Amino acid sequence: MDIREALGKSGKGHNMARVVQDAKLAKREQRLRLAISKKPHWMTLNEGEHLGYYRGARVSKWVARYRRAGTTENYQERTLAQADDVADANGETILDFKQAQAAARAWFASLERSGGRRSGPYTVSDALDDYMAGFTGKDSANTRRRIEAIVRPQMGHHVIAKLTKDIIADWHRALADAPARLRTAKGADQNYRQTPDTEEARRRRRSSANRILTILKAALNVAYGNSKVGSDDAWRRVKPFPKAETPRLRYLSDDEARRLVNACDPAFRSMVKAALLTGARYSELTGLEVRDFDRQAQTVWLRETKSGTARAVYLEDEGFALFESAAIGKKTGDLIFPRPDGKRWGASQQARPLAAACKKARIDPAGFHDLRRTYGARLALRGVPMAVIAEALGHSDERITRRHYAHLSKSYVADTVRQAVAGLGIVQAENSKVVRIAE
Repeated sequence: MDIREALGKSGKGHNMARVVQDAKLAKREQRLRLAISKKPHWMTLNEGEHLGYYRGARVSKWVARYRRAGTTENYQERTLAQADDVADANGETILDFKQAQAAARAWFASLERSGGRRSGPYTVSDALDDYMAGFTGKDSANTRRRIEAIVRPQMGHHVIAKLTKDIIADWHRALADAPARLRTAKGADQNYRQTPDTEEARRRRRSSANRILTILKAALNVAYGNSKVGSDDAWRRVKPFPKAETPRLRYLSDDEARRLVNACDPAFRSMVKAALLTGARYSELTGLEVRDFDRQAQTVWLRETKSGTARAVYLEDEGFALFESAAIGKKTGDLIFPRPDGKRWGASQQARPLAAACKKARIDPAGFHDLRRTYGARLALRGVPMAVIAEALGHSDERITRRHYAHLSKSYVADTVRQAVAGLGIVQAENSKVVRIAE
């Protein structure tokens, strides 16, 4: 049912309902006082049925969302028409508040007649909803975050049957050319990181673009597998950027690690120590509770892992002393490493204190994940087998461990090569008299 038909049948079915009033959305002058936002302002018409008003920088629109009453399904959303903020309503492409409600109710009725199934063209946004509804992979929080922040706003409106290779490839290239996003307050313009135009910076952006492309293709493959589209040719032929996943080899020397810890703000210092002594990820440490620390076994149980599989961390004496001290006087359900206000550290709240500590310690910038790499590197440099390092770090595949740490491990090949080519005598003896200045 199109908008004109919905408005023409305003005396039947859903459209017999009275107009629901809303102080913020009912009148044009009231809507224009609302802040520009990427998300609609919603009002409830019935259980599971909402009318929304989206106010952008250049255009305002009426949208609707629907979910069958009594269920926890993902909402289905639909753009109805432009709002009459600038031009008068015409009942077709521009609707006033009353007309928008009628159009929304007509759409709700069509969905109910089809048992809640989607009507109309199947879009990328629909595919993303279906993909997340059946998502069983690891790291669902980051997957959803990337979908809502990047994939849906930029690609969600495309009808899948009309997607082409060029549309997807152009979007993929644009992701790689765009600067990295930074945390931004709700309703504010998106902040971006200013990075130098170096080969490493370009590799990182291509790597990030590849990860986001993987999410889009996974959702589209689900749509193809569910017979929502007849061909997967459009996205199957879009290839990720090559050589973008070169492993990052940054790890701290023992001296750098000590200087970093000493330079940390006291409120954050324990988190850095824990990462260096356990190899745990930031997200794995933030949720640790006293109950996860086993004094008798000298282990820490990581429940919230990237793979979704809990694992134990085996503490040596220094690590045990850290956790023993952090747990003193706390209840079993208390956080081991809380923020100064007692709450859990949030996503990305590690970036600024760690950057400040690196600057103060006069070492090259290091991310929190580099602390985890340092733990793995220290094991490899001491000859610990790759299988043990993989288990300690929670790698699902030993090949990941080898890719990052095998070059650091003592090996028969390395020892043989060094012995076989030693003693050419081309380095001047006076170089041995040079004394390195302590840092």
